[in-house]
Amino acid sequence: MSESKYYIGLMSGTSMDSIDAVAINFKKKRMECLGSHKHEIPQNIKEQLAQLCQLNESSIAVYGATDVQMGILFSEAVKSLMSALQLTPENIMAIGSHGQTIRHSPPGGPNIPFSIQIGDPNIIATRTNCPVVADFRRADMALGGQGAPLTPAFHQVFFSHPSLVRLILNIGGIANITVLSPNRLCIGFDTGPGNVLLDGWCQRHRGTPFDENGNWGAGGTICETLLHQLKGHPYLRQISPKSTGRELFNLEWLEQQLKEHQNHIGFLAPQDVQATLCKFTADTITDCIKSLKFPVDEIFICGGGAHNRALTETLRQHLYGLNLRTTESLGIHPDHVEAAAFAWLAMRRIHGLSGNLPSVTGARNSTTLGGVFLP
Repeated sequence: MSESKYYIGLMSGTSMDSIDAVAINFKKKRMECLGSHKHEIPQNIKEQLAQLCQLNESSIAVYGATDVQMGILFSEAVKSLMSALQLTPENIMAIGSHGQTIRHSPPGGPNIPFSIQIGDPNIIATRTNCPVVADFRRADMALGGQGAPLTPAFHQVFFSHPSLVRLILNIGGIANITVLSPNRLCIGFDTGPGNVLLDGWCQRHRGTPFDENGNWGAGGTICETLLHQLKGHPYLRQISPKSTGRELFNLEWLEQQLKEHQNHIGFLAPQDVQATLCKFTADTITDCIKSLKFPVDEIFICGGGAHNRALTETLRQHLYGLNLRTTESLGIHPDHVEAAAFAWLAMRRIHGLSGNLPSVTGARNSTTLGGVFLP
């Protein structure tokens, strides 16, 4: 392996299914992905994370223990990737760790704005012997921003086209869009749920972490009355900048919606609920795209939702006439985009460069993001 300096990006998203690690070599506005590693999160830690995401959870002991355990898992993911690529700490300029979000309460809500990501960066730095950049969101929030989404700045650098309007659609646990226009400021925001309800409902009723290819949901019947009810969520009417998470869209909220539906209409089979949830995700995404005040030329999908064939086919039907592809055609696998973005944000922080886009987050101005933790 050469003596070049590389950056490693770590991402564990709202779905909490696994940790994605990528090693990147940045060259001006080009990047080379050396390799990737997917690191599983043990079931007991997933359960602790789910507990911490519950709005009534107040256990400092669970919080502290899970922060340490996630720090160990992140460091294990890095070491596995470094071993596979024969990288040493001397080859690594920095690790960018997004951390695992357990609570996101952005401006505009009833609470004082805050955002919490866990996975102790001190542990990652100590166990990998590499500098770590972490805690990316709070500098933006200190300037009045949403603290999310942060990936649009990365999209702007690597995915923009000189004459076409491109839209990057990330379907993780929460879905978000980035609109890249040659003649306008970059905009981006969370559209609403991506996989979070689909995965949670499938786990509950099928015992599997996700609906592979969307096959189970595709065999159900969409309930239009439930769909209309779900689309009444107030978040969907908010204007950007805006961001959301499990705090608003979770199985407890879904159960309440189903209870209200059952009281008025009747019981729905779980498979029909899954079909309706797929349509809910597709509709909320396409409603946001169609609400833009200018046309879009191309759409590129990334995130776990890119593998849900039923969801992507529904999107193609809704967005008929638009060229819909994955980010693979732009040179980066759809599973690696977010981790690569945090490797890039780590690079920006190491060089003292700004990482947020005020046009996306609503912050008063641009700023460097993240704190640096040395081994």
